[in-house]
Amino acid sequence: MFSFFRKKPPATTEATTPAPLIAPPPAAAPTQPSPAAAPAPEPPAAPAPALPPESVAAAEAPRKGWLDKLKAGLLKTGSSITTVFTGTRIDDTLYEELETALLMADTGVKATEHLLADLKRRVKESKTTDPAAVKGLLAQAITALLEPLQKPLVIGEHKPTVIMVAGVNGAGKTTSIGKLTRHLANEGATVLLAAADTFRAAAREQLAVWADRNTVDIITQEGGDPAAVSFDAVTAGRARGRDVVLVDTAGRLPTQLHLMEELKKIKRTIQKAGATEERGTAGPPQSAAAGSVVALPPHEVLLVIDGNTGQNALAQVKAFDDTLGLTGLIITKLDGTAKGGVICAIARERPVPIYFIGVGEKLEDLETFDAREFAQALLA
Repeated sequence: MFSFFRKKPPATTEATTPAPLIAPPPAAAPTQPSPAAAPAPEPPAAPAPALPPESVAAAEAPRKGWLDKLKAGLLKTGSSITTVFTGTRIDDTLYEELETALLMADTGVKATEHLLADLKRRVKESKTTDPAAVKGLLAQAITALLEPLQKPLVIGEHKPTVIMVAGVNGAGKTTSIGKLTRHLANEGATVLLAAADTFRAAAREQLAVWADRNTVDIITQEGGDPAAVSFDAVTAGRARGRDVVLVDTAGRLPTQLHLMEELKKIKRTIQKAGATEERGTAGPPQSAAAGSVVALPPHEVLLVIDGNTGQNALAQVKAFDDTLGLTGLIITKLDGTAKGGVICAIARERPVPIYFIGVGEKLEDLETFDAREFAQALLA
């Protein structure tokens, strides 16, 4: 239903275009007519006219600007890896140096072992003898490892789509919510914010600023219970016909067990709010059209992690996933970090989809995650 940041141009050229940031819900499969009633096949439609070169260039320019920022942001992570390929021979020394470089980039032992094995296989199959060409093969191996994490965020399958956002203090959680709100609003989606981070007054104020900038409603209570705020927001979002309800939760460390329990309570309360709205009686909510069970909110549970934290980011993903059942990640602050390889560790050890990555504080510095782009930017 919605795709923001920029709309995807018509597919009239062979050049690939990254998936939109927000994907529409999948369309229902068309009903197949019986063989006796099947109409005669129609002649193939004429191909659409190609876009003029200047239109294609205009459509691709914003993404190219993003790629330039991504390359600059991953420079510290990738520089130590790329220097490995400046030699003249492909031997054990090269692989040992590459192993060290990957570990220093916080790729992790399991992901490093996987990448080295995959790289050696690719070198053998391609009969490559040039170390510089091995860098391209490594980019292919990293792309293959990360591709399962590449998934668009679907908006429109539920109304409202309830998104619960968690993360530790300082990861950029509230700012990321603000950026998502801005882009959703720019594309015409109606958004309601829930300031369920009642532990930190500045969080409510910060979210209120984003709500004011984007002219969206916000549900907040000074000193209120986070679960109660979340319940009110889901109820209000449905009553007001909002497309999206974004629930901001308090920043916490995975070791703060009492606060992690609070997150569980917020999720349970959101589910109760959805069940109450759907049925009003006992039992799971049913779809009036098909009699199928309706998915209870939150429909997405996102974790915002700071790319600078390296292997600690992987520990956060595991802890929050065990507690909440994560559906996606937002990885921020990849600009200037030497630990960007942690994305490979996540892919190998806890493959939660990465919806967005960020390389700065500006609105346009948050973009969809693309495995091939990331690998190429890392080894640029």
